[in-house]
Amino acid sequence: MRRQQTEQLISDLKKKMVFLTGPRQVGKTWLAKEVARSFSDSLYLNYDSAEDRKIIKNEAWLDKTELLILDELHKMKGWKNYLKGVYDTKPDHMMILVTGSARLEVMRQGGDSLAGRFFRHRLLPFTPAELFHLNESFPLDRLLERGGFPEPFLAENPVDADRWRMQYIDGLIRTDILDFEKIQDFRSMQMVLDVLRARTGSPVSYTSIAEDIQIAPNTVKKYIQILESLYIIFKVTPFSKNIARSILKEPKIYFFDTGLVQGDEGAKFENMAALCLLKHVCAQVDFGGQSCSLNYLRTKDGAEIDFCLVTNNRPELMIEVKRTDSHPESALINFHKRYGIPGIQLVLHLKREKKEKGVEIRKADVYLRELMS
Repeated sequence: MRRQQTEQLISDLKKKMVFLTGPRQVGKTWLAKEVARSFSDSLYLNYDSAEDRKIIKNEAWLDKTELLILDELHKMKGWKNYLKGVYDTKPDHMMILVTGSARLEVMRQGGDSLAGRFFRHRLLPFTPAELFHLNESFPLDRLLERGGFPEPFLAENPVDADRWRMQYIDGLIRTDILDFEKIQDFRSMQMVLDVLRARTGSPVSYTSIAEDIQIAPNTVKKYIQILESLYIIFKVTPFSKNIARSILKEPKIYFFDTGLVQGDEGAKFENMAALCLLKHVCAQVDFGGQSCSLNYLRTKDGAEIDFCLVTNNRPELMIEVKRTDSHPESALINFHKRYGIPGIQLVLHLKREKKEKGVEIRKADVYLRELMS
């Protein structure tokens, strides 16, 4: 199945290098090779291949190459200076696409040797918006149960989707995490992951998890940072104009793979909505060049709104997620009256959309397909 950002990726390649990042098995290599079909002379090189590694180190590609795809290049020592040299000396007609997941994203952030030379594209799982824009069906029940990763979502047999997820989790824990950082206690890491799967959407206390698992709070924090860096989870922090204060407050944890959530339909729906909103924000940042973030709202007395879309450090839209409730949440009404921020209550099972007390009550399938993707 096609990916919506293919054309944008090709357009950006004609201007700068493109870094394509995202979770493991989300389709980065497939997309890179699909983009290569648009060029008459392309070359795909994977640093994990001994033969390809020699070509990379010797820069032994032909000058006529139009598109050079470098996969897993971040495993090469000094890869950023190497890439800077390749980019600065390449023929004018050559375009460069660099793909990778966790380490590429983390290592990209350190240093400025590549500053001004690339665009970032984050490839995330399928969402209703992307599927709608591709003229594909997007049954919410399938996305809730299987998540939006291509293989389980497209699998004809639900059992095959379950088998994929078992192997995916095992690969993440035993391969990706070990490659990312030398973790010896896999059992504790697995237990932290299991706790997060059962507490999706709830504010996370490192101390509380540490007490449950009998490990140090700093270890819990380290494990969660690793899971975040590996594109397994993402954090949604409370909005505050004081950024330092916001960071200190408890984040809420969601999964890139909704199928990993252990909970009822409501918990899975909230996770899917979070992923859709995150993907919308990523598109605004990566393709629109806007300063945007996904947060949530919480007052000192405990009133809370599930999500808040923030642009230029200003709340633009509040979103409360409900499985069936068609009456606007009191906190949503109060926040709207007090701060004038537009509010939407997003309902999974809703017969009729309406507006009540200044709050829009929207059908999930209709609203989610309208987001950027």
